[in-house]
Amino acid sequence: MAGMEYIQWLRWAHVLGACVLIGTGAGIAFFMLMAHRTRDAAVIAHVAGTVVIADFLFTATAVIVQPITGALLANAFGWPLTSKWILWSVGLYFFIGACWLPVVWMQKQMRDLARAAAASGEPLPPRYFRLYRWWFALGWPAFGAIVVIVALMIVRPV
Repeated sequence: MAGMEYIQWLRWAHVLGACVLIGTGAGIAFFMLMAHRTRDAAVIAHVAGTVVIADFLFTATAVIVQPITGALLANAFGWPLTSKWILWSVGLYFFIGACWLPVVWMQKQMRDLARAAAASGEPLPPRYFRLYRWWFALGWPAFGAIVVIVALMIVRPV
């Protein structure tokens, strides 16, 4: 087993990464929902612009850190990467990524559509609302999956 300081640092980094993923995801969802409810293109454009930046700064960074710290922790504790709970966590992580990647693209599209509508004084186009519905729908299973991953990390069922 690796040194305790090293393990504690890894555990801290892994838990912090999980907090960033959950917190940023929940924050982005909340602010996008609140902006969307205004139906004000300028408000939506501003919030969506901030959301796109936050996703790249925080979410993308945590997405990279999580599997690295997770694999290093598993190695440090001697947990086989073929353990059922680890395989389920990895599978759910890829599922979340499959939801998140289109969501990032949709956020950029919604931002651009809202910016164009605000600049022209036109209402938001129907495409914005279609994208929003897909964005909203993909958020629920992704958020549920991350909650399950956290439960698996805590319980570590055999």
